[in-house]
Amino acid sequence: MSVLSARPLGITRNAQPSLWTAVRETVPDFWELTKPEVNLLILVATFTGFYLGYPRGSNPFPFERLFHVLAGTLLVASGAGALNQYLEYGFDARMRRTSRRPVAAGRLSPISAFWFGISLAVIGAAYLLLFANALAASLAVITLLSYLFTYTPLKRKTPLCTVPGAFAGAMPPLIGWAAACGSIASAQAWALYAMLFFWQFPHFMAIAWMYREDYAQAGYLVLPARSEKSFLAWLTAVPSIAVLLASFAAIKHADDRTLPLCASVILGLGLLFYVWRQLVLRSKAAARQLLKATIAYLLLQMLVLAVSKR
Repeated sequence: MSVLSARPLGITRNAQPSLWTAVRETVPDFWELTKPEVNLLILVATFTGFYLGYPRGSNPFPFERLFHVLAGTLLVASGAGALNQYLEYGFDARMRRTSRRPVAAGRLSPISAFWFGISLAVIGAAYLLLFANALAASLAVITLLSYLFTYTPLKRKTPLCTVPGAFAGAMPPLIGWAAACGSIASAQAWALYAMLFFWQFPHFMAIAWMYREDYAQAGYLVLPARSEKSFLAWLTAVPSIAVLLASFAAIKHADDRTLPLCASVILGLGLLFYVWRQLVLRSKAAARQLLKATIAYLLLQMLVLAVSKR
């Protein structure tokens, strides 16, 4: 063997990474594009809407249809998350909170995120149309479009961007309800919608306060520069009270009201405590605790509403 043909020890013939290695390194980035932590809350809200909307006394329970609506909603929501990161990757790169996202950090190309998001959204909408119904699919598409083309650009134009964002973000219970019974002409369905609509304000205000310097650096107008304290107070306290009233309205139409109402009062008072604490302290620590409290409140309140149906 000649010296030229010999390979140094430790050098393999194929210096390029294997296909399996490339896939293993890329899959987590595509998974992160879907915003799984947000999707969990979306699935919980969709399930609650479906479970409460399914007609009483109809047996057996349609587990297959429930699976279909959850799968379709998850696909559309994941597509929305990916497309949002495609639209905002230049701004995400300026924020410490989001600079490590796959597209912002350069681990995935923008075009990859775009086609991934489009594919998920289209497949999800078609899936809902085929296996749920046209109303559920239409509501999912409306949510997708309003999130991407109303809320997303308005974050750089007005602090009131949370309002149109909440209209889109409150849609999952209606999607579930529509899939369950083919209609959303129900007072309880809209009480669920109202509860989730108002819930988003204290939830997002906690995030906005925690990362307000980051948002300002990236050009997002989530808090007004001259009146951020009063803005925080109004958009945290008033909607939080409205959340409680909406939850009471949802329970009003439940089969069993007494225990769920007591549980809702306790949960609501707990939420208001963390709201009050944040408005008094106006600190990142208090905002983080409020953020956790809003998530716990939503999960537990949805559970309370679900068990209130016999």
